[in-house]
Amino acid sequence: MAPEQDADRTQAVIAESLYLANLLLAPGLAYAIMLWLWFSRRYAGQPLAQCHLAQGVRAGLLGVILPAATIAYIVASGGFTTLGSWVAAEVYIIFIHTPLILLGLVGLLRAMSGRPYVFPLIGKRCN
Repeated sequence: MAPEQDADRTQAVIAESLYLANLLLAPGLAYAIMLWLWFSRRYAGQPLAQCHLAQGVRAGLLGVILPAATIAYIVASGGFTTLGSWVAAEVYIIFIHTPLILLGLVGLLRAMSGRPYVFPLIGKRCN
């Protein structure tokens, strides 16, 4: 494999890893780093890295907005003292957070194999 292809694949893996870190380890911080990368390299990077970075930014936005909306609902409904707030938290974890993680893992595997990945429903085709 050519060195530029290897660097492209490495950048794609970093982009997908930041997406997963945003969901699992450092919400917000990892997304801020991913946004910084996207703004600084969206026109200069290799095609594979650009594709994975764009997909990560787009899907990562959901990983920031949806938990915030769920927390806002829980706080507005009285905190964790009501049954409805616990149901909202469980529904979010099971039906939203877990699928986003699984899709991120698929994207990471595709990046590691040097292939592009488009998130279903929210992704935008790469050139």
